[in-house]
Amino acid sequence: MSSLILTLPASDADPQAGYAYALTPDGQQLGSHASAPAALLPAPGRGGEVVAVVPAGRLSWHSVELPRGVGPGSTRLRPVLESLLEDRLLDEPEQLHLALAPDASAGARAWVAACDRAWLRGHLQALEAAQRPVARIVPELAPATGPTQCHAVGEPGQASLLLTGEAAGGTVLVLPLSAAALSLAAPEIEAHGLLTAEPGLAAETEQLLQRKAELRTQPQRALLATQSAWDLAQFEFGGSGRHRAARRLAAAWQDFRHAAAWRPARWGLALLLLAQLAGLNAWAWRTEAAMKARQAAIRDTLSQTFPQVRLVVDAPLQMAREVAALRQATGATSGRDLEAMLAALGQALPPGQGIGAIEYSAGAARFKGLQLGAAELGELGKSLRPLGYQAHAEGDSLLLQAAETSP
Repeated sequence: MSSLILTLPASDADPQAGYAYALTPDGQQLGSHASAPAALLPAPGRGGEVVAVVPAGRLSWHSVELPRGVGPGSTRLRPVLESLLEDRLLDEPEQLHLALAPDASAGARAWVAACDRAWLRGHLQALEAAQRPVARIVPELAPATGPTQCHAVGEPGQASLLLTGEAAGGTVLVLPLSAAALSLAAPEIEAHGLLTAEPGLAAETEQLLQRKAELRTQPQRALLATQSAWDLAQFEFGGSGRHRAARRLAAAWQDFRHAAAWRPARWGLALLLLAQLAGLNAWAWRTEAAMKARQAAIRDTLSQTFPQVRLVVDAPLQMAREVAALRQATGATSGRDLEAMLAALGQALPPGQGIGAIEYSAGAARFKGLQLGAAELGELGKSLRPLGYQAHAEGDSLLLQAAETSP
């Protein structure tokens, strides 16, 4: 996803101090980069986020074994970490911000990062006041196992060497870039492993280590730092669990939309949607064609059966009218006639039942004087239904009408 990557200065927050920044459109490629005060920093782009990089010199790393039942998300995690680190910290635990490794779990050993809480809060508040609130905080370099990694960073005369891996015992070491300091480090850094240097430090680094160094600028290192799984925005700087989940979901969506690694998946999804759309259109076309063919067949049936009908507007209604007119002309009865209703009622009524009065109007007949209970009326309705009628009890009357005209 698009991001504004800020490297926090090692000094305390100052409105006039510059923040080294880099823009990335997809989290993989580096865009423009420069340095500017907080008020003049560029926007991360629509839907993007601001990521802060904590310099390696501002962090200390500690390996602890978490008790069983205390892991990420536990309400007791912060007090437990303070208790475990109390004898190993140079400052009081209350003055430090602590962050647990992303792969930590209860009952296992995990890394804990510590930095000055007031320093971090000052920078985050300054950025928030400049409308650049930080969504994620990552370390410049995190502990790693495996081959040694060496990174020469800084300005000539004030340069540092960042170490992790075998030569650093798995933690992160920050040493001055000098022969005296390098003599304290394990000899593995002179033989193998990754060695990078900022362009202004390449010659000095290669002379000290007698190895070829890969050129890597500060913006490139900041971009690589954001690709780490670490997020130091925990506890007071992490917001609620719901907020963090929403932020991770938004970041995942932005990655899916813009990251080059997801391009095949995006193309596959687009092709799938196009195939589904084409299938829906084909199904709709076939349904419409079948409906038109059915309507044409009904119109043809009406025209062939009743040639006198020249204009077909509503074929079923016109056919019903023509059939009714033909029945009336020939004297045939229909289900809506009183005679047919009496015949049906006579079949369904229990023996010995009589009718006191009959009211007939518009295809519906009301029979009065029936001496039937609720259960008997229900059975009567069931008996009339197969004959094409519906019966409704209304007080002491029975309303009978053809099923197709029922309300």
